[in-house]
Amino acid sequence: MENHQQKSASRVMCSEASQFLDQEIIIKGWVQRIRHLGKIAFLQVRDRTGYIQCVLEGQWAKKSLSLESVISLKGKAVAAEKSPSGVELVVVSLEVINIAANPLPFEVNKENLNVNLDTMLDQRVLSLRNQKEQLTFKIQSTLAGAFRDFLVKHGFTQIFTPKIVAAGAEGGANVFAVNYFEQQAYLAQSPQFYKQMMVGAGYERVFEVGPVYRAEEHNTSRHLNEYISLDLEIGFVQSEEELMDLEEALLSFMFGKVKSAFELELNKYHIEVPEVEKIPRITVMEAQRILEETYGKSSPAGDLDPEGERLICQYFMEKQGSAFVFLTSYPRDVRPMYALPAACNPDETASFDLLFKGIEVTTGGLRIHDYAQLIASIQSRGMNPANFESYTEAFKYGMPPHGGLAIGLERLTSKLLNHPNIRYASTFPRDRHRITP
Repeated sequence: MENHQQKSASRVMCSEASQFLDQEIIIKGWVQRIRHLGKIAFLQVRDRTGYIQCVLEGQWAKKSLSLESVISLKGKAVAAEKSPSGVELVVVSLEVINIAANPLPFEVNKENLNVNLDTMLDQRVLSLRNQKEQLTFKIQSTLAGAFRDFLVKHGFTQIFTPKIVAAGAEGGANVFAVNYFEQQAYLAQSPQFYKQMMVGAGYERVFEVGPVYRAEEHNTSRHLNEYISLDLEIGFVQSEEELMDLEEALLSFMFGKVKSAFELELNKYHIEVPEVEKIPRITVMEAQRILEETYGKSSPAGDLDPEGERLICQYFMEKQGSAFVFLTSYPRDVRPMYALPAACNPDETASFDLLFKGIEVTTGGLRIHDYAQLIASIQSRGMNPANFESYTEAFKYGMPPHGGLAIGLERLTSKLLNHPNIRYASTFPRDRHRITP
């Protein structure tokens, strides 16, 4: 009897209520909707798994409640054809755990939040209760989890690298300085140096999911100053083509996981997850030629500007039905000092970017693995190799040929879900003007 009583008092999730028909259960969550009908009240109560309709009669129908209050209800689960979940809870007792202020700053339980982005971000915890907003971060979690699962299956080791560093991985001034006791330190722009060092330490294949920081004064729909980077590095790779092949298989796996996990939600919101098969690959120079000939669009030296990225993606969507395109053979001048010069042209690099729906989501390529060549490359950029000694030291003791890539998780998520601004794909975005909440 004691065990039975303990079991009957356990909480049941909304999505599981149908498994307990004609039994007394406890539901806990947030008040999503309230509707009074004479002496009866109907509540929609939401938890992390979904929602359930609850029927309140008598004294419970008169209970003072406000939307988004946190409550606990005990009642009998009964079949109900008109209920979206096919079950409803006939309440026998109700406890208000925490009453929500009334009125709310905006209506959170509409299908789409009818508020501007700044208001949404100012009231971020409230806006994240919206089901469509929650879907973004459930999908983002699935993307990150699938990234890890795929790489572990392919012999990669997950690593965790410092975010307080002595020098930026990219060189230049776009780093955040921090006071570190008696020293000057910086927030890491990338785990790049550490990925390479771990390859050289004999792990050969490594990856990391973690934050990176860029002190760039952009205030655009595509930039964040703190974002999550999906990084990988692989030893004994022979060409950048291998890395692009790997990313095709990786993205296909990640998107497949999203499609299988969220089929109903994707259909509801008319979100199409593209098939990732053979992604078109062209050089930057070829892309510039296409832009000039097709759109009369000129480009900066050795690169594409944001409009160029958008147009070249438009071109390949129209011509080949591809939402992706790889750009290859970037000049050395626009790549970091560790980028390996191309075998066929030392003025170019064995590197690439991946564009997705008009924006760069990946940068990758082969790295210099020879110590003397790396030192010379650092010097050619007007930098002092002594400032990078803790990194370059690893190249003295047997570094294999290697390469890797990094995917911006928020950019990938926002373009997959067709968000107009990357901030929709960040739980608590950090940009030029926002460091709260």
